[in-house]
Amino acid sequence: MAIAKAERLMNLALCLLGTRRPLSKRELRTSIEAYLEAGSDDSFNRMFERDKDDLRELGLVIETVESLDGEIGYLARRDSNRLPPITLDAEEAAALGLAAKVWQQARLAGAASGALQKLRAAGLPEDVDPYEAHGALEPRIPVHEAAFEPLMLACRDRRPVVFDYRKATAARPETRHVEPWALECWRGHWYLAGFDRDRGAERVFRLSRITGRVRSRGTGFTAPVPDVVTVRETVAGWAGEIADRSARIRLRAGAGYPLRAKATAVRELGDGWDELDIPYGHGLDAWLVEFGPDVVVLEPDELRADVVDRLRAVAKG
Repeated sequence: MAIAKAERLMNLALCLLGTRRPLSKRELRTSIEAYLEAGSDDSFNRMFERDKDDLRELGLVIETVESLDGEIGYLARRDSNRLPPITLDAEEAAALGLAAKVWQQARLAGAASGALQKLRAAGLPEDVDPYEAHGALEPRIPVHEAAFEPLMLACRDRRPVVFDYRKATAARPETRHVEPWALECWRGHWYLAGFDRDRGAERVFRLSRITGRVRSRGTGFTAPVPDVVTVRETVAGWAGEIADRSARIRLRAGAGYPLRAKATAVRELGDGWDELDIPYGHGLDAWLVEFGPDVVVLEPDELRADVVDRLRAVAKG
């Protein structure tokens, strides 16, 4: 719905900006496909008036002109809607360039490419790669998950959603009712933070574990949105990044590269197995379960027990 309305508003704005004379409602209705499908005249009139108000709220200057025969027409003069020159310093241009490239694999890739060209015209040098402008930025921000775009729109519009979510320890997905707050990319994966209505608490969801379609459910949030949403800190805690202990595991050779990247020590055991020392924090058990038979926990005993319990729960499911 949000995408359809955005497309309709864009088409109306283009018609009003592209005309040299005022266009009547009748002419606009025959020029924009969504208006042709509106049904009755009353439905079209209500839709058109809402769209016109929305465009004016967004800053488009729309003039209402009465012709000699008394017919009302509308247009948006280009000189009245011209933006002032855009000036960006190198850091601002690089940040916006990186934001545009978030969409490199999404449906708005074409629009993002055009925006990137405008950014270069506004101050981003041709020989500056937005990825390299700041050393702390990750080199790629992939967007493979189908859930990304509807969740991004839901976060923007403050619209509750429903989706099926499969936890790492579950054999089947569960339906979750969520008030989405923010999306963030961490270590190549996208995560959603929001208020889980069923559990009455803040939760973080990995988009790759969302199955099926993301559906909108009504309007309005029931819980306040925090000023700061700590997605990365939460996920880092789950992944054992915030660690005060060390775990010892056996890992099958040629497997578990994320674990190897975290290891403080790696020892070859032979017979196709290695022994690793891994920083140990909250949530490491859930992460280890994802590697299935390629990982065996040696110590500590409580971590081994937690992993075994999770694997048994999956097997029973």
